[in-house]
Amino acid sequence: MSVELTVATTNYLGDDYTFIDCPGSVEFIHDMRAALPAVDAAVVVCEADERKVPQLQIILRELEELQIPRFLFLNKIDKAEARVRETLQILQPASRVPLVLRQIPIWSDAIITGFVDLALERAHVYKEHTASEVIELTGNNLDREKEARFTMLEKLADHDDELMEQLLEDIPPPRDKIFDDLANDLHEGKICPVLIGVATRTNGVQRLLKALRHEAPGVAKTIERLGAKTNGDAIASVLKTYNTTHGGKLSVVRVLSGQIGDGVTLSTPDGEAGRVSGTLKLMGQATEKRGPAGPGETVGLGKLDQARTGDTLSAGKEAVIALARIAPQPPVLAIAASAKERKDDVKLGQALNKLQEEDPSLTVVHNPETHEVVIWGQGEMHLRVAAERLAKRFGVSIVTRPPTVGYRETIRKGIVQRGRHKKQSGGHGQFGDVVLDIKPLPRGGGFTFDEKITGGVVPRNYIPSIGEGVADALKHGPFGFPVVDLAVTLIDGSYHTVDSSDMAFRTAGRIGVHDALPQCQPVLLEPILSVEIVCPSDATAKVNAIVSGRRGQLLGFDTREGWTGWDIVRALMPEAEIGDLIVEVRSATAGVGSFTAKFDHMAELSGRPAEQIIAAQKAAAAA
Repeated sequence: MSVELTVATTNYLGDDYTFIDCPGSVEFIHDMRAALPAVDAAVVVCEADERKVPQLQIILRELEELQIPRFLFLNKIDKAEARVRETLQILQPASRVPLVLRQIPIWSDAIITGFVDLALERAHVYKEHTASEVIELTGNNLDREKEARFTMLEKLADHDDELMEQLLEDIPPPRDKIFDDLANDLHEGKICPVLIGVATRTNGVQRLLKALRHEAPGVAKTIERLGAKTNGDAIASVLKTYNTTHGGKLSVVRVLSGQIGDGVTLSTPDGEAGRVSGTLKLMGQATEKRGPAGPGETVGLGKLDQARTGDTLSAGKEAVIALARIAPQPPVLAIAASAKERKDDVKLGQALNKLQEEDPSLTVVHNPETHEVVIWGQGEMHLRVAAERLAKRFGVSIVTRPPTVGYRETIRKGIVQRGRHKKQSGGHGQFGDVVLDIKPLPRGGGFTFDEKITGGVVPRNYIPSIGEGVADALKHGPFGFPVVDLAVTLIDGSYHTVDSSDMAFRTAGRIGVHDALPQCQPVLLEPILSVEIVCPSDATAKVNAIVSGRRGQLLGFDTREGWTGWDIVRALMPEAEIGDLIVEVRSATAGVGSFTAKFDHMAELSGRPAEQIIAAQKAAAAA
């Protein structure tokens, strides 16, 4: 499967076309989402496979939300087991608008040998390595064509009263009117035309190209859809950015208005993007120098160091308004990463920044508590590809491991504990003496420090240092984890006029808490997250079983609003069980399930699981 966007510009019947091949996998879907706003139309390639309807639905829903005109190309029809019109009924739930069949296949001894164009009423026979040949439409093919054509016209008539009257009165509508309706309904998103073929043999590809040529909207419609105000200045949308090994940064842009070429300085809504150094024609991985690009053209621009995927660029003096900001989907899987060699630590940080510029669906988080660099992505393959790019494109090999779970510990009972620090050496000694009242707080109470000193037994200027010492001791409790949900109150103590100091009292506070915690019935806490899993309805039972098998508490499920055939499963799950949850969910949902999670509360963990975690923590600390 493809794992990143690929661009190719070519010529068909005298017109230039740029095709942007986008990954179909849900893990790499942001490449598609970032490119979509600036395209004129989309061709969704699918198969006659009921199991892939949810994946088709995800892609069509994105196109519908952005109001992108779209064609469906039903591929591999030579291997389809059902009639094309039956297949359309299977695929229709994936689309909010009618799927309108434009062709039907011609069969000969259970083999597809050609197709009938329902709009032109012409039959074509496929030829090897050349254009199809027009044949006479007769017999069974003619009867099937009449039936299928009437169905197509009925769907068009839903949006055209004149056509409806002609159908009711049995008047054959003019061919030009049918093509006008097909084009207008496509532009307005009222229908999704369906064409058929076998891509490996190029069957049906010529007809698809002709449909794009005659019916797909041009860049003027795209500008109108985006609400771009053009006054002659150059405006472009960044579809994708790459950091090439030798040529620096390359930005793939669609020019919407004006002209962009070498030497032009471009800016984004956030500031200057850079000066263009090289305008390139793109053909997959190959590039070729070319002249300035005009409206509708898609080119590569070199050295726009500040441009990011999804940015809107302008050469005008006025600040350009962002035409479309596509936020990435929430990440679902994380790895903790470090450079294989210590000397590459700085290089790794720079490489991750560049990788995020290319792919905003990757998120990098620096955990200050564990000192881990955590990379969040859209799935197992997404993170694996990211690691390969770090090695091949940026020369940084990494080692990965599961991120550290945010365990905490707390206490079940209170205690009054003295902390005394006395040290005598040559010259001034060190003396600090405190009495601390330590009590548990309700779950989520955090940590509080207070004092109830009377009679000046501890000078007030030392009290802040005692609080710092207490906080130091809480960073690592008896089990090795940070301690939360307790209150510490300074109630008594003593000092020495010469030997007492801030450092001595800070040490005394730390000693008091350190000695007290093991006597307070410490208990391990684990983070519990609120989780919402979206999945096709036929996989809901499997998802429920997955949640239960991971110590999750099911809260129920509802139908997913606006998504036919989908459910949302709600649950509470330990953070430790969510690590590779997405792998199991995707396996149970043919690769389309996903989830969002957010912290809900901390819960006590006891028994064998707690013992294993504590033992692992102590082993790691000793290593």
